[in-house]
Amino acid sequence: MPISRSHCCTTIAAGCITMFLEEAVTPVEGSTLPSDLDLALSGCTTDYLVKGSPDLLSKAKAFERWVATRLDLGLFPFARSLQAPPAAHTTLRELDGRELEGLNFSSQDYLSLSSHPSVLAAAQETMNRFGVHSAGSSALAGNVGEGVALEQALAEFLAMPHVLLFPTGWAAGFGVIRGLVRPDDHVVMDVLAHNCLQEGARAATRHVHLHRHLDVDHVRRLLARIRRQDPHNGIMLVTEGCFSMDADTPDLAALQTLAHQYKALLVVDVAHDLGSLGQGGQGQIGLQGMHGHIDVVVGAFSKTFASNGGFVAGRSRALKEYLRYYAPTATFSNALSPLQIAVVHQSLKIVRSVEGEWRREQLMQAVQALRQALTQHGLTVLGQPSPIVPVLLGEERWARLAVREMGQRQLLANLVEFPAVPRHSARLRMQVMSNHTPEQAQQAADILAAALETVRLKPQAGQTP
Repeated sequence: MPISRSHCCTTIAAGCITMFLEEAVTPVEGSTLPSDLDLALSGCTTDYLVKGSPDLLSKAKAFERWVATRLDLGLFPFARSLQAPPAAHTTLRELDGRELEGLNFSSQDYLSLSSHPSVLAAAQETMNRFGVHSAGSSALAGNVGEGVALEQALAEFLAMPHVLLFPTGWAAGFGVIRGLVRPDDHVVMDVLAHNCLQEGARAATRHVHLHRHLDVDHVRRLLARIRRQDPHNGIMLVTEGCFSMDADTPDLAALQTLAHQYKALLVVDVAHDLGSLGQGGQGQIGLQGMHGHIDVVVGAFSKTFASNGGFVAGRSRALKEYLRYYAPTATFSNALSPLQIAVVHQSLKIVRSVEGEWRREQLMQAVQALRQALTQHGLTVLGQPSPIVPVLLGEERWARLAVREMGQRQLLANLVEFPAVPRHSARLRMQVMSNHTPEQAQQAADILAAALETVRLKPQAGQTP
């Protein structure tokens, strides 16, 4: 995940920015490799957000030079494109056209529904009836009857009677906050909340209060202080069911109790766990006995339901209709296309079926096998069992070299580096799918361990351990 401002509020304040110097790096005599390598192994995307210039494109040009240097050395594992379905084994193409083939732990298709025959059949049948259009905003004439049926099916699934669809999961997270929160209201949010939630909060109000990750006591103190100082304005409390960088989860019952106590509205983003975890696919909300008891639930279809799109669910029809016209990402974006709606609806049917239970069992077997194999190799695995298996690597320069070595050994997984995670805490975000086998999980762990050992034994030119 190369670019994220989720943590800029803390990392910039901590003085963690290393400014990019536009002057040419002086090469070592007789070779340009050491200086190029040093450039490719240093810096971060934040460097290109903050440097001022009268030329608005200067930062883009500097960023492109940095990316090109990393790409030339095989050290920019971002913006890759699939050349085949996101199966357990696939092919990715780099920005420069080079192809990598291997075990795929880089795709978000947790129940492996993107190529499911009934999902493909539903998409084809809907294309034949409606074409492939997205004909307008949901506030105008962009809806189709199947979208209303999907909202009703999601409402039943979530035990929340009113659901509004959004064009993406990001749009749903941003839109629910930007739509409901006014400039004098307050947002209390986990410091590791997703970019869409943090951007939505900052677009809505100047009163954004970040609490320590998963720290319920800190939430309580913030809510109490806000209510003492401002008894008149609204408070939205925002968290996630499963945090995508650490694979951990908050105490949802405790947060909902606090929200009620301080007259706040709890919003939980279930993008990564809904459909893929728990009995019936109810995710962490179901696992924690909170099914149907959260104020507002936000989700994305892109992780388990084989399509773009998102939703906001609540117990008030007023909330749904208000957001339709006041959430800018709903009002001023085209609605989901009939094809996307058909894919999500058919995926939801599978999620709720006996087959869905079987697929979740297969997924969890692969997750547990991967976590166990990585741990046996002495690697640090974060969080709880979920489709996301974060593997802590540490220093960014080592992590970049390790991911290059992994690709050469035919293992594909996503690197996450600062500022998406704290500096010196680079990690792999390995994403498991139900069509992974325990044997493939063991193989992936073996490849990763061997790649890390190779990098440690063979320091690169211009590099110190």
